[in-house]
Amino acid sequence: MVGIILEGVLFVALLATVGALLFFGLVRWTPLGLRLRQDANRRRLEQALELECPIHGPQRAEEMVRLPSGSRICPACFKEALHE
Repeated sequence: MVGIILEGVLFVALLATVGALLFFGLVRWTPLGLRLRQDANRRRLEQALELECPIHGPQRAEEMVRLPSGSRICPACFKEALHE
């Protein structure tokens, strides 16, 4: 009985290992992996650009004010826009 359970556990471990190696190989050495890395890098750069005000420089995400249109504006620019 223990042998059958052990064989089942080892088979599942073998399948998980083969799946992880296949996934790692696809992500690391294929054009699909290159595309995924480029997309992740592009999203990271776009998020960093969203948090930088051209006038007042980089801002923290918590400080940014979201406008009704969905865009973000730094708090100093928002105060200036309200008091004009």
